[in-house]
Amino acid sequence: MDNLLQELEELTRAMNYQLEDTTYEELETFVEQRQKIVEAIGEEVENCQMTPAQKDLLRRILEHDPAIMARMNAHRLEAKDWLQKRNQAKIQRNAYETAYTPDSFLMDRKK
Repeated sequence: MDNLLQELEELTRAMNYQLEDTTYEELETFVEQRQKIVEAIGEEVENCQMTPAQKDLLRRILEHDPAIMARMNAHRLEAKDWLQKRNQAKIQRNAYETAYTPDSFLMDRKK
């Protein structure tokens, strides 16, 4: 269990160190790696109880979560804004596109 907690701490510190320059792909990889470690810790906890020192280490690791979540939220808002701008541009472009087929003919009648 100590090895898993140490690995989780190193992973979290590395992410926290480069958090401002982290892309959403790197955050996704971090979350996947972290989930594997957390699942392994969960299996270990079923077999034996955590010591107070292990609980304290886990508590310190979890203190980094708000900063990581804030960065993830910033990426989410950035993607949301990009999608809104893209949809707005699509609406404007569609308004100026012709509504006829290019191979059609226009026939006028003389009176």
